[in-house]
Order: sequence, then structure tokens, then C-alpha cells
Amino acid sequence: MAHPFLMKEIALQAGLGLATVDRVLNGREHVREHTRQRVQHAIRELEKQQFQLATSGRKLVVDVVVEAPHRFSDEIREALESELPGLQPAVFRPRFLMQDTMTTVEVTAALRTIGRRGSHGVFLKARDVPAIAEAVHDLQQRGIPVVTIFTDIPQSARVAYAGLDNRMAGATAAYLIGQWLMGRKGDVLVTMSNERFRGEEEREISFRDEMRRRYPALNLIDASGGHGLDIQTEERVRRVVGSDRKIVAVYSMGGGNVAILRALESIGQKPTCFIGHDLDRDNVHLLRAGKLSAVLHHDLRQDMRTACHHIMHVHKLLPASAIGASSSVVVVTPANIPRYVDERFGTQKKAAD
Repeated sequence: MAHPFLMKEIALQAGLGLATVDRVLNGREHVREHTRQRVQHAIRELEKQQFQLATSGRKLVVDVVVEAPHRFSDEIREALESELPGLQPAVFRPRFLMQDTMTTVEVTAALRTIGRRGSHGVFLKARDVPAIAEAVHDLQQRGIPVVTIFTDIPQSARVAYAGLDNRMAGATAAYLIGQWLMGRKGDVLVTMSNERFRGEEEREISFRDEMRRRYPALNLIDASGGHGLDIQTEERVRRVVGSDRKIVAVYSMGGGNVAILRALESIGQKPTCFIGHDLDRDNVHLLRAGKLSAVLHHDLRQDMRTACHHIMHVHKLLPASAIGASSSVVVVTPANIPRYVDERFGTQKKAAD
């Protein structure tokens, strides 16, 4: 297992003791496969951070714990890693735990492990449930600050939330759907990945309030709970919509838009308007194909930079006045997809071909 890193750097990144890392690197017996994989994963992360390792400054090891479909967790990782070089006078060393779905027990166990091994901070995207809020409190008691990202746990001991104003996003989606439909009647399909994600819940509450107030002739149909994963989301949509409803619009708060469209097409439904969230690869392709009307986008890099600044402030490396606001809602249509997104995913070339 050739590598250019000091054993203590690998141990820090993996969250393991020096003796354990030594046994893995030297191929000794009586080492669990899971432990070997942690060391290999730590080396891969260090390879990505080589520029950071050569930079002088206060080193801050942060743990990123995210429950989200890989298409979104990949965007979070990319956003954070893109911001790392500009975070002087700190040098951030992220350790990632990202899974499509995580039970409450899995999240709390991960947070307890972080508490035992130590960390300079945690970026957390998880459900708003009492057990996780309690685990956040335990980290705070250990002096480990937690910043919730993209979905909040407001009654916890987290030091800050970094992410979209979700109530504003929900109201914006309602406004756009009303303008697109121009007084038409019918059913509007609403999907969340899970109601325990506070961010999506806030979008949904605001959306319902605006729809009830502005467009009472439109009926909301809920197909939430698919965790943004394709198979579960498609099954829920097909089951809830059935064959006797006329879906005129969709507001997808939790992703899985390819699956939603596939489910609707299979039962002969073609909505006039479809509003989604986030400029991930799937959504950019759907925008280019004309299958999404608009995507409510927010600058993940700005949000991750804000999250890092909160941690820097806790460690007295940045004044509170230097912490910027979270990102605003941006309405992206097929006509104004940012150039950097097209360059990243190569969607413009594919569309032209």
C-alpha cells in the first residue's frame, strides 16, 4: 500500500490509532476487513487533499455526515473540496460519511464515534428527530461544534445552519406553478424524500400555504417518502397517482425526478409544469431535454464556505462579522443553465449532438 503520507496523518484521517494503522500498512494478521478499508479510504482522501497538506495554517479536522442520495452527496463533497484552498488561515481536513439512507441508530452511532475520537467540528445533514438532537447536544458538551447543512435541526445544540431558505423556496415553487398553469384546474403532485428532513418539511409547509392562498382550485397529491431513491420513489408515485387523476404539475422537493417522470409516463401522465431542486447531473439533463420546467438552485459552494466559516469562528480564527449569509434561491430554466454547470457535466455538447 504505497503512499507518501506520515502514519499519524493516515491515523488522523481514518480516526484510528497508530498501532492499528501500522498493522494494516504492514499487512499483519488479525485486522478486520472493515479496518483495512477505512485505512485505504483515508489514503484516498489524503491524496485528494495533498495541496491542503502542504499549506501552512491551523489544521481543522471536520467530519461530514450526510444522509442523501449519492447524486446530492457527491455535489456536497465537490462543493466543500472546491472551497478548501481558500479557507485561510485554516486548513480543513474533511472526513466523509455519506450514505443514501441512514437509520437514526446509525446516525447517532456515527456521532458518538466522532465524539470519542475527537473532531474540530461536524457538518450534519440528518433527520430532525429527538435522538439525533440529543447526539448533537452530546457533541456540544464535548466541545465539538455542529453545523447543520441543507436541512436543519433547530431545537438542537447546533451552532448554526448553512443552506437554502427553504420556506422561500417553497413559496417560489408555488408562484412558478401558478404562473405556468395560468388558471388551469387539476392535481399537483408533491414529493418529499422524507418528512423528517426539516428543510423539505419547511418547503412543503410554505408551498401548501401559498397554493391554498393563491390557487385554491389546484388539488395537492402527496407521494412522499421515497428517500429520493429511484425504485422507492417510482413505486410511490405510480401507486398514489393511479389512473384516475390528472397531474398538471409536479413539485419535487427531495429528488428522484427521473423516477417520477418514468412513473408518470407509464400511466399516461404528462405534467405541464415540473419544478425540481438542485443542479445535479440528472436535473441538468432533464432541463436540457425540456422535461423539467425549472430547478430551484442554491450555491452549494457558498453554503459550504459559510459552514466552514462558522467552525472557524468557534475556533477563534474568524470574526462573526466575516461570516456570510447562506445562498439565495435561484430559478434556473433551460435558458439560463450556468456555464460552469454545463462545462462540468458536458450537457451542452450532448444536447447539441
